[in-house]
Amino acid sequence: MLLTQDEGVKSFISNLTAQLSEWLEAGKLQRVVLVVMSKATNEVLERWNFSIETDSEVVEKGVSREKSDKEIMREIQAIMRQIASSITYLPCLDEPCVFDVLAYTDKDVAVPFTWIESDPKLIANPQMVKLHSFDTKIHKVDTLVSYKNDEWDEQ
Repeated sequence: MLLTQDEGVKSFISNLTAQLSEWLEAGKLQRVVLVVMSKATNEVLERWNFSIETDSEVVEKGVSREKSDKEIMREIQAIMRQIASSITYLPCLDEPCVFDVLAYTDKDVAVPFTWIESDPKLIANPQMVKLHSFDTKIHKVDTLVSYKNDEWDEQ
C-alpha cells in the first residue's frame, strides 16, 4: 500500500471523504466509483464501483439495527484483501495514470460548487469481477471492478 506525500491529493481526499460521509449519513449516496485513467489519453483503464444500499428506516425514522464493529471490520478486511489480491488478474498499468471519483446521489442533494457533472466514464467491452459485499445493518455495499479488456485475452 502506498501513501501520498502530495498535499493537493491529501486535501482532495480529505474534502472528498468529508462530503461522501455527509451524503452517506443522510442516506443520499447510492454509489461511489473510483476511475483510473491514462494520463496521456484519459482512456478509462479501471472502474471500481461501490454500490450502496441504505436502510431508509434507520436514516429517516432512527430505527436501531445492531451489528458488532468486529463483524463489520471482518467484512471490510475481506474486501481489502480481495482488492489487494486483484493484482493477480488486473492488467499492469504501465503508463502514468490519474484518478477521479464519481458520486451518484439523490437528485435533490445539494452539490458543492467544486464538484462538476461528469459522464459515467465507462469502459467499452470491460472485464468485470464482483468482489465481496459488506453490510453494516445501515448500509450494504456491493463492490465490482471493471477493467479494460487486454488484447492478449482475446487470442
